[in-house]
This record gives sequence, C-alpha cells and structure tokens, in this order.
Amino acid sequence: MRVLGAAELLSLWERGMSRHALDRAALLAATAHPNWPADAITDLPLGAIGSSLLRLRAANFGPRIEAHADCQQCGERLAVALEVAELLHGAAPEDGTAPESPTVTVADGLQVRAPSLRDLAAVASLAPDAAADALLVRCTLNGRALPLDAAARAQVEDALEALDPQADLAFTLNCVACGHEDQAQLDTAALLWDEITARAGALLHEVHRLASAYGWSEAQILALSPARRAQYLALVEGMS
Repeated sequence: MRVLGAAELLSLWERGMSRHALDRAALLAATAHPNWPADAITDLPLGAIGSSLLRLRAANFGPRIEAHADCQQCGERLAVALEVAELLHGAAPEDGTAPESPTVTVADGLQVRAPSLRDLAAVASLAPDAAADALLVRCTLNGRALPLDAAARAQVEDALEALDPQADLAFTLNCVACGHEDQAQLDTAALLWDEITARAGALLHEVHRLASAYGWSEAQILALSPARRAQYLALVEGMS
C-alpha cells in the first residue's frame, strides 16, 4: 500500500476538503489504488472501498487506531483502540485489480448485488426507511424488490451482510461509567480523513515556521525528510 509523501498528502487534503463525504471516500480509494479505473470506483462494493482505506490508513498512520466514541446511554466519552489487522480479518486480499461486485440470490429468486458509493449517493437525501427501500431497488438485479415482508427483508439484509462483510464495520463498546454495552460503527473514510486533515495542519505549520525563518519555498520544505524538518524546527524554536 502507498505511503504518501508530504507534498502528496497536502495535495490530497486540498482536493478533498470541499467534497461531499462520499465523493471524498472515492478520492481516498483512488489514492490508495491509482491503478483502479477512476470512473469505476464509485461502483465498487463498499467493502472493497473500506478495506482499501484501512490499508492506506495503516501504511500512513500505523496499524493501531486510537479513537473516541460516546456512550449512547450516559454520554461518557470513551477511548477506543482498534487493530487494523483485526478489522481486515476476512477481507479479500488485494491483487491490484478492481474487484467485481458480488451478488447473491435470496427470497424466492430475488437477486441482489452489494451496494456501492454511487448507490449511497443516490439515496443520501431520503429519510432512513425510504433510503433503505430505494437502495434495495437499486441493488436488485432480478426479481421483485418490493414489497417484502419482514422475514424476507431480514433475509436480504443478512445475505448482503454475508456477501460484503467489510461494508459495515462494527465493534463492541463497553462503557466504563455506566456499564452499558453497545455496538458502534466505524466510518473508515471519516476516520482517515480526520487524520489526513490533522497531518496537513501540522505540515502547514512546519512550512510556515521554516519559511518565516529561512525564506524557503513550500516545495523546498516539503522535499526535506521528516527528520530533517524536525531538526530545523528545533533550531528555529531554540532561536526564538
């Protein structure tokens, strides 16, 4: 998986900062896999997108995720530690080619495929129940998508989860304050983007400090290795 240089990371941050979250996820996936056809990324299964972002995150920010989540019962702010390797358990290995969207047949011949970013974008403005129905219609290849009774809908949901398990990553959250146990969702794209934004802010601060002290251009500063930038910053701090 790619390790982003300082200049590349800043460029990625600049291109993604004004985009919708779903469009940003596609941008991050394209960054992780520049060999994937750009116009096909939004049609890939969500699990493939999520796995690629987890691998990109591990390559650039380490294999361990330190995050926070709020207890839904009492509101306590909880620290969460996750291992990328565990989150990727069961994910299909990447061979450099864009994966195909898997399909499954359930509920009396109803054939459905795994949802994609394009599908989520199409239903993003709808209320939750309406969005779920619209998503099912979009992902149905054969058979009658609606109406479905509760048992059939549950069968479809279970089949889709088994078909693309990486699409919906969840982890158990145990509250140390009230003892409540809950399931929390991991938004891989949002997590990675937050870390890219933080790194970009730190890089811009370094550029500002070194440019002010030495008159170097942004390109010259970003071309320095992190270790050399750190040493120059230490010198600047020592002079102030």
